[in-house]
Amino acid sequence: MDERRLDDAEMATWLPTIRFVQLLPQVLDRALKAETGLNHAHYAILITLAGSGDGAVTMTELAHIAGLSRSRLSHALDSLEERGWVARSSCSSDKRTLSATLTPAGRELLRSAAPVHVAQIRELVLDPLSDAEREQLGGILTKLLPGVTAAL
Repeated sequence: MDERRLDDAEMATWLPTIRFVQLLPQVLDRALKAETGLNHAHYAILITLAGSGDGAVTMTELAHIAGLSRSRLSHALDSLEERGWVARSSCSSDKRTLSATLTPAGRELLRSAAPVHVAQIRELVLDPLSDAEREQLGGILTKLLPGVTAAL
């Protein structure tokens, strides 16, 4: 087997995978922006903060969970903070560690954005698949995700 080249069967798996991975964020971004003015990366940050309840999430944790570099995260948080959707603060135990929390206005924005996002996810990813296929897809992605996150 040539280590530099994918064979036909591998290409038949890889090409639609990479195309889907590239296009999905663009489509999600477009729908969120049109309906709420929020881009998908910002939505991912807000939903991550919402998942923490009322607790703060450190920048390191947030960058890891949202899949963003610390620089990109910082720029995104600047924008979210300017709009009043996120608040940043120093951790009480270590003043050098910054954390972020979702503001009430950010929570309200998520309430209006979530139905748009959920409808898109259902339309583009979940509804075309049977229950068994959704389970398979979840299992496959769960298996692949650790390798990708470890490579970051």
